[in-house]
Amino acid sequence: MAQYNLSTPLSKDDLAKLTSGDVVFLTGTIYTARDAAHKRIIEALDKGEQPPFDLDGAIIYYVGPSPAPPGRPIGSAGPTTSCRMDTYTPRLHSLGLAATIGKGKRDAGVKAALQEHTGVYFGATGGAGALLSQCIKAAEIVAFEELGPEAVRALTVQDFPLLVINDSHGEELYAVPNLAAAGCACADGG
Repeated sequence: MAQYNLSTPLSKDDLAKLTSGDVVFLTGTIYTARDAAHKRIIEALDKGEQPPFDLDGAIIYYVGPSPAPPGRPIGSAGPTTSCRMDTYTPRLHSLGLAATIGKGKRDAGVKAALQEHTGVYFGATGGAGALLSQCIKAAEIVAFEELGPEAVRALTVQDFPLLVINDSHGEELYAVPNLAAAGCACADGG
């Protein structure tokens, strides 16, 4: 496992060097989108329209942030379960999407798309939305404002902590848990 400080947009070279288990501190712009926004983006693509942001090298964070408290650009911003977007993700990777951020496992179609298009799936710590929001320096709605928390936002992040779950080489962190390294008593049968 290695540690990287990366800036957006991510290049194919950035993505190719990452392996499952690597830690990444990300700085730059990422975009928020969940189910409703993904559906709208795909509908726009089906009509021959452009997506609300440039997909080339982009990162989508599956999050529906809470309202911003006074003096902050955003409220709690923890990851959403990623499998809800699995239907849409391969197509977005085929159009240049570099990575997604969420929690939980991805299906076989997403894993294949990551390999075919040199993409990565990052995990963000679930249940730590208030802490993660401290790495978000600015937030601006760029599409679908009527969706409220599910609107597409451009987030400016600094040293946003991520873990590579699925890499572009077909490896998956969740596939081979190292229980002994995690200090689990059940790892040795106890």
